[in-house]
Amino acid sequence: MQAERNKAQEAIANVEISPHAHRVLWIAAIVAAICGGLYGYDTGIISGALLLITKDFHLTSGQEEMVTSAILVGAVVGALCVSWLSEKFGRRNSVMVVTGVFVVGAVACSRAPDVTTLIIARVFLGLAVGGATQVVPTYISELAPASKRGNLVTMFNVAIGVGIFLANLVGFTMRDAWGWRPMISVAALPAAFVFVCMFFLPKSPRWAAENEGLASAVEHLSRVRTSRKAIRREIREIHENASGIDDDERGWKGLMLPWARPAVIAALGIAFFTQAGGLEMMIYYAPTFLSDAGFGSSAALLASLGISIVYLVMTLLGCIFVDRIGRRRLVLIMGPGSVLSLIGLGIMFAIHPDKGSVGSWAIIAFLLLFMMFNAGGIQVVGWLLGAELFPLPMRAAATSVHAAMLWGADLLVTSTALTLVQIVTLGGTMWIYAGVNLASVLFVYFFVPETAGATLEDIEIALRRGEFKPRVGQDPRIRSYDDEGDEEETAQAPSAA
Repeated sequence: MQAERNKAQEAIANVEISPHAHRVLWIAAIVAAICGGLYGYDTGIISGALLLITKDFHLTSGQEEMVTSAILVGAVVGALCVSWLSEKFGRRNSVMVVTGVFVVGAVACSRAPDVTTLIIARVFLGLAVGGATQVVPTYISELAPASKRGNLVTMFNVAIGVGIFLANLVGFTMRDAWGWRPMISVAALPAAFVFVCMFFLPKSPRWAAENEGLASAVEHLSRVRTSRKAIRREIREIHENASGIDDDERGWKGLMLPWARPAVIAALGIAFFTQAGGLEMMIYYAPTFLSDAGFGSSAALLASLGISIVYLVMTLLGCIFVDRIGRRRLVLIMGPGSVLSLIGLGIMFAIHPDKGSVGSWAIIAFLLLFMMFNAGGIQVVGWLLGAELFPLPMRAAATSVHAAMLWGADLLVTSTALTLVQIVTLGGTMWIYAGVNLASVLFVYFFVPETAGATLEDIEIALRRGEFKPRVGQDPRIRSYDDEGDEEETAQAPSAA
């Protein structure tokens, strides 16, 4: 270990700091985050394409659910399977594999001759969607400094918003000119772009430290850090946390350790509530719900486009302010708004207002308010927390379980949404989702501490010391630690509720 550290010190002394380090860091984050845009587009395009696919293939409501949710089945599998790839071959190489699957999957979906082939192709495409949500936030979080980690990782969410917006824009403006096949296949182009770009971007320094040595980690850090002092401090933290790791802490076995359990509970709970709150279901089925409520097809698709704009704006604002406001505080501020919006939306659906009446416009208003509060709150932190809560030895496995939980919850909601509407009505369905959003606020209050401003190594130390928990009524933040393990001043993070 000492020899390894000496090599690292020598590498730090000899390394050339890139004059474009800040720019390279942002480029790497943006390029990797494009995978979020692919996820947003490939899942969101079904909103506008489903009406055309239903007409071409004469789908029943059950088949509509299968076509919509098929990509989510693949996403669950992809999220679980990519962990081995990420751990064995690295985060960067895994992103390249995922983008290759995006290209093949998008083309296969666009050329499907029947509904069965389309469902199979969307399951395959889902492998890339699930894989991207596991490896991309992990890659960005391991590349980013603590002070910028929230901003950089949540760019993945912003990219999702861009993808959903573009999907709805294409669905509204091009569905008659293009048809559904070109609408789906066009996603192959940005996927190919990311595949090529990843050849020229740095590896995750934390993966490199564990698998290629500290000298390799220094090399990759030098491309995204602006000083030797920053590199030296980060390498020291990585080295100390990696020293003496027990085999029982690696991979899937590590998730069963008692000291890791608080992170598992927090991450999986957030993952479940991120998707079970109903936002993705609104994105998929908003045109269908609004059509059932008396809106015409064009009006329903236009409203869906408005939903995607709100989602994009709120995730962008969340990306800008998440490090300043804090992960936990953001959810506690925005969550109650989601609950009230869904209650109001359920009331309006229950009274069935006439088309063009004040009540019909209230439906649109409550729908947009829900998107604003949900997209600007729990959606911002859902992917971020899964990427930053877990120690390095178990991070690949943990983020796979986290992503699988996200997609499993999404699959549960999406595959049952239309059936639930038939059983308890559209208004009743909104009230059920309001209850889920209320539960998410309570969960965050009692189980999720603030991680803004803490390094990945600080979070690991807090877990090992049994200090990973919000101190209700006190400052709920994760503290930072000095080299000897003594507590320093609280990390530069916002106070949280």
